[in-house]
Amino acid sequence: MQHPPSLEDRPADLRVNAHIHLPPNFSAFDSVAQAVGLAAEQGVRVLGASNYYDFGVYREFEARAREAGVYPLFGLETIALLEDLQAAGVKINDPGNPGKMYLCGKGITRFAPLALDAAELLEVLRSTDAERMARMTARLGEVFAAAGLELGLDETAVKAAIVRRHGSAPETVYLQERHLAQAFQEALFSRVREGERAPVLERLFGAPSKNPADPVGVQNEIRSHLMKAGRPAYVEETFVAFDHAYRLVLALGGIPCYPTLADGAQSICAFEEPVESLIREIRARGIHCAELIPIRNRPEVLSRYVRAMREAGLVVTAGTEHNTLDLLPLEPACLGGAPVPEELQAIFREGACVVAAHQHLTARGEPGFVDDAGSLNPAYPADEARIQAFADLGAEVIARGLSTAAG
Repeated sequence: MQHPPSLEDRPADLRVNAHIHLPPNFSAFDSVAQAVGLAAEQGVRVLGASNYYDFGVYREFEARAREAGVYPLFGLETIALLEDLQAAGVKINDPGNPGKMYLCGKGITRFAPLALDAAELLEVLRSTDAERMARMTARLGEVFAAAGLELGLDETAVKAAIVRRHGSAPETVYLQERHLAQAFQEALFSRVREGERAPVLERLFGAPSKNPADPVGVQNEIRSHLMKAGRPAYVEETFVAFDHAYRLVLALGGIPCYPTLADGAQSICAFEEPVESLIREIRARGIHCAELIPIRNRPEVLSRYVRAMREAGLVVTAGTEHNTLDLLPLEPACLGGAPVPEELQAIFREGACVVAAHQHLTARGEPGFVDDAGSLNPAYPADEARIQAFADLGAEVIARGLSTAAG
C-alpha cells in the first residue's frame, strides 16, 4: 500500500466518535442533520454510524457530513448467538443473556447498492426480527387493554410514527424494543393526564411507577416490567449464528469488531474477564478490532482493557452509541463524564484512522485491513506495522476529506 506522507499525523486535537445510531434506528437524534450539526459544533471531525438492519440513511449522512466538515465512517451492528456458550451459561457482551453476542462492522462500503450476498444474509435478520417486533407489539396492546387502555397501536402505527418523527423512508424502518416502548408511552401520556397516571401505571406494571411524569423513565419501565424475559409482552428472541453475522460484516466490506462492555455491566461478563482471555477468544474467531463505549466505564477499567487490546495488536475504537434519548456530548467520555485519558484518546484516534483507510481502499476495490474472508492484509507481516501503515493512510484520507469540505 503506497501513499504520500500524512498531511496530519493523527493530530492530538482530532476528535473522533466511531459509533452512533442514526434515525430511523432508535436514537437520541431527531435527524441526521442534527447529529452531524452537533458533531461539527462540538469539534468532532470523524463520526461513525453503526446502524442495524438498513443503511439507506447513509447517503444523507455522507452528504451532510461532507458539507459540515465531518468525515463519515460507515458501519453496522448486529447480534449473534453462540450456542456453545449459551449452553455453558457464559455471558459475552450482554449481561442478561448467556451466549448472546453483539458484533459490529467497521468501514463498510457495499451498501449502496447492497451486495447480493449481504442482502441475502441481511434479509434473514430483518425477517426474523420484524416478526418478533410485530408479535411483541400485539402483546403489548393486549397487556395495555387488560389494564383498561385500548390504544389501538399495531406495528403499522408504530412505524408510521417513526416516519413522521424523523422523515424516514418507510422501507428503511425496522422496529426495536425502544421504539415500541416509546410509542406506547406516548399513547398512554396522550390519553391519561399526568395527575391520573400513577394508578394506571401501577395497574399496568403491577408495581408503582418511579416517576409517572417522566417519559423516558416510563419507557424504561415499560421495557423492564412488560418486555423483558418472563414479562407478559416478552417474545423470545431469535438470533443468527455467529458465522452468519460475521459473514454479513465481511459481505458488506467491513472489519469485524467486538463491542466490549467491560464494567458497563454490574459485574464484568465471564467472556470478557480477564481481558487477556477476551483477546484470545475474539482473535480465535477472526476478530482483529475491538470497540468500547467509554461512558459505561470507569477510567481505570477502560485503561486496562484498551491498553491490553492495543498491546496485543488489536485496532481499538470508541463511540457513544446515542441509542437512548439522552443527548450526550458526541466526544466520548468515561462514566460520570470523567475525561478519557489522553493515551487512550490517541489509540481511539488511531483506530478511527485505520477504519477510514480500510473504507477508502475497499471502496476503490483495493485490499483493506482485512479481506473478504476476514484475513489480515498480508502485505504487513506484523500487527504493529499494519496498524501504523493504515493509520497513517487514514490520517491522510481524513485530512484530505476535511480539506476538501473546507474548500
